[in-house]
Amino acid sequence: MPELPEVETVRRGLDQLVVGREITKIDVFEPKSFLGQPAEASGHRVTGTRRRGKVLMIDLDGGLTLVGHLKMTGQMVYRETAPGPDATRWGAGHPNDSLIGELPDASSRLAIHFEGGSTLYFNDQRKFGWLALIPTDQVAAIPLLAKMGPEPLEGDPWPEFRRRIRRHQATSVKAALLNQEIVAGIGNIYADEALWHARIHPATRVGDISDRKLKSALGGAAQAMRLSLELGGSTDRNYVDAEGRRGAYLDFANVFRREGQPCKRCQRPISKTRLAGRGTHFCPACQRPPRPRTV
Repeated sequence: MPELPEVETVRRGLDQLVVGREITKIDVFEPKSFLGQPAEASGHRVTGTRRRGKVLMIDLDGGLTLVGHLKMTGQMVYRETAPGPDATRWGAGHPNDSLIGELPDASSRLAIHFEGGSTLYFNDQRKFGWLALIPTDQVAAIPLLAKMGPEPLEGDPWPEFRRRIRRHQATSVKAALLNQEIVAGIGNIYADEALWHARIHPATRVGDISDRKLKSALGGAAQAMRLSLELGGSTDRNYVDAEGRRGAYLDFANVFRREGQPCKRCQRPISKTRLAGRGTHFCPACQRPPRPRTV
């Protein structure tokens, strides 16, 4: 599933490609992938794009917003119909041929058509992703957004992060970092990177971790995310920005997907286990496992 830097990479691409364009119609190929009345978007112009955690928002004039989540296999793919080498072709999302193939295809769930002939496709193989057209003034009240934790890259997230994570003292810190109600946008990649940075074993209970260490983990997640954004996202397969540059963060990751490779700090081989339902990478020397609790 895409995490904050990948979704932000998509947002930045859309910001360059669709802001200022007027929607002529929305074709919905899979009804459960779109919530709302698609005809209500026709004639409205895109005024801007936003992101909250892993959620994308495309604001339209007239007080409407397209809100979307890519989930596991979602893609945003932009095509211009103008012939020739200068026609823009851009895609970002789950890696398959729909990013570069002719559209619509079997994975296309809807198509947003703009004046001038360009189209933004929402593709999703597993049909978990969605887009919704709702009044802009109701966006913040969507339960997913209303409950979401602080943004790790905006302002000072520490006070609110501390308040929320301390409600989960018995939870493993890895599971807590994946909880979007505690902090927004962190998924498996940046949770592992954050805990390596703070030298915390991912199975450690939140209640057994000092504020200093938790603050270090939050800072480590932010540091990894900022580097990932500079490099265009976490993977060289999944995400391409609006200028066609592929993400390269995993080339520089400290622990994620480095099982068996030497830790960049102590040279011990990186280990992998399963925690909170996710593959979890850590250094067994730098990130000591928690001591068994005595009754």
